[in-house]
Amino acid sequence: MDELDDIYAQITRLRGAGMKMKDIAARVDYPPSVFSALYTTVIPAYRKNTAKGMAPAEALDAALAWVNNVSKKRLLASLRAMRATLAAVETPPAAPRLAAANPYAAALQRIMETSAGRVAPYCGIYMTYSVSSGSHAMKLEPYMIALSACGAYAEVTHNSAYGTTHRGLVMMNGASHIYLMFNESGGQRLDLFSVCLALPMYERPPFLRGVYTCFDYNYNPIARRILFVKVSDSTSPADFAAMRGCLKPPAGLDGEERAYYDYTCGPADVVRLCNVPSPTMGLADLAEEKRLLDALRPAR
Repeated sequence: MDELDDIYAQITRLRGAGMKMKDIAARVDYPPSVFSALYTTVIPAYRKNTAKGMAPAEALDAALAWVNNVSKKRLLASLRAMRATLAAVETPPAAPRLAAANPYAAALQRIMETSAGRVAPYCGIYMTYSVSSGSHAMKLEPYMIALSACGAYAEVTHNSAYGTTHRGLVMMNGASHIYLMFNESGGQRLDLFSVCLALPMYERPPFLRGVYTCFDYNYNPIARRILFVKVSDSTSPADFAAMRGCLKPPAGLDGEERAYYDYTCGPADVVRLCNVPSPTMGLADLAEEKRLLDALRPAR
């Protein structure tokens, strides 16, 4: 099954040249979702398994266990033809880069594409726990991390405790952090909120810890601790749509939820910033800001 390594390299080459995953899939007569799962999950898992010393057949069986839409029989029957077809696809010449192009924006685009091949171990549905900024309660909200339909990037969906749904992008900086980024506003205004999750040295961890940054009701920046607890490996939109967010007061918590509350909802787990109206903007304003913010902290 040496063809799998060649196929992965050829797909990477074509994507790097600007071809979309759905167009590459069409060349080998594969559904885009199946072809994407092959590239982002099956082949990377197969290569990892063989590197650990597993026999090729065993490594492939273990890799296919992570997906439910790739047929082993069809895959084995089409490997040689797929490799030959992809090798024959010519890549178009790269468009010249504009001197005025923003290098940071270009880097984000490359990181977003690279993340699609790394995010598979963290895909699934999570229930998250954090402190509510508007009430003395813990906020429970479901998130789903999944590959996009075209397989070119990873996306995240969030059902808030207040009945709204947001979709954003997933980026990874290698093996240490995942970034989830959203625009909370549905219009052109930028109301950025993001989550930075620390990745433990643990395959398919049951929970992820991070920091959640957004705006409060007065559009002042706020940051809070957040905990992602894995509910399911499913990335089905129907499964996710059935989940709802809510607020829970401390009196209604028990068992694990109480432990989540103790971890996320202490006075030190929220960091606020506000602007104090002042014609002088002196050191006394800093003390006044801290006094006002301390008064907002709920008693435990």
